[in-house]
Amino acid sequence: MTRRGFIAMGACTALGCSALRAETSQQRGRAIIDKAIQALGGDGFRFMPSRTEMGRAYSFYREQISGLSIARIYTKYLPAGGSSPVREVQRQVFGKKQEDSIIFTATDAWEVTYRGAKQLPDERVKQFRETLLHDIFYILRVRIEEPGIVFESRGSDVIENQPVETIDVFDADNRNVTVWIHSSTMLPVKQRFQRWDPIINDRREEVTRYTKYREAGNGVMWPFDTERERDKEKIFEMYAEHVAIGEDLKTSMFELPPGVNILKK
Repeated sequence: MTRRGFIAMGACTALGCSALRAETSQQRGRAIIDKAIQALGGDGFRFMPSRTEMGRAYSFYREQISGLSIARIYTKYLPAGGSSPVREVQRQVFGKKQEDSIIFTATDAWEVTYRGAKQLPDERVKQFRETLLHDIFYILRVRIEEPGIVFESRGSDVIENQPVETIDVFDADNRNVTVWIHSSTMLPVKQRFQRWDPIINDRREEVTRYTKYREAGNGVMWPFDTERERDKEKIFEMYAEHVAIGEDLKTSMFELPPGVNILKK
């Protein structure tokens, strides 16, 4: 039994609540999630094959801007099948000349510069994948029907001056992410999760905010401003100037260039 299930069973025993109430909470959670999917574009969102985001990316250190770059993020979704829950590849390109990039494949990750390609550390790859598996858009696009995925409603609330519906998402591996969905637009406005960081031997809390939704093609609504913080300190922000849904992204974009010089890790 998962920790969530044990706590829920204990609470129901203490309060004398029935299984019907827990089921109702999950039914309400799923109903809200279904409305969120429709608000994001329905089938246009659920079956989008790719996404291209272009804009300005800011990195922060101790709340101060530590870097600014023109960024292009290419995402391609992989077909269902296999045992891995990771079903997307991504290429992050930085700079006006697009000379530096990071490629996340289905099995590994590389940093590519004019000097060659260097494999990213395992911990960096693990962090990317954990962030991806907790991402609400990835959950709704890819993991929505995954065995063990549960959506539980925690009711209505007001978060950062916005009326929201609060949803807890759990998976079969006991991951948990809390997402706040705007009560009127039914679009995600904020999410929060925790992950274990072996470097500091403790948990880190990651919070992401989504604003400035616009139609990005095929009826899909997408946030053009994404802000991420870690342990209550802002670490990243992306201002998208252009987002395209469904472009034909070649498989070669997510592979190392032929003959590239492989650098030591």
